Amino acid sequence: QVQLVESGGGLVQPGGSLRLSCVFSGATFSRYVMGWYRQPPEKQRELVASSSSGGYTNYAGSVKGRFTLSRDNAKNTVYLQMNSLKPEDTAVYYCTAYSALTGRESWGQGTQVTVSS
Repeated sequence: QVQLVESGGGLVQPGGSLRLSCVFSGATFSRYVMGWYRQPPEKQRELVASSSSGGYTNYAGSVKGRFTLSRDNAKNTVYLQMNSLKPEDTAVYYCTAYSALTGRESWGQGTQVTVSS
């Protein structure tokens, strides 16, 4: 069973940076599409970025050029580097792992990111 553990959230000032980490276990990491979603206060959850096992990465328009998703297959870890943070980036950020083989998507517990002065 896939397990995902996120870390790295916190409080940061506008214009600052944070790096989120997500450690994957319970299956073969390289076979999964890894992604980051976020849920702002009182809003719906939205996709931030995702990366296929082949290395193709896509981003939401609101974060393109500021956020970078990377994955380290040797460490079974996916990262989300967030730069030039804005107050509207405030949200709970979730790591996900999707298996095309099973059609199942697993979720982490979420980590809070707050951008405020």
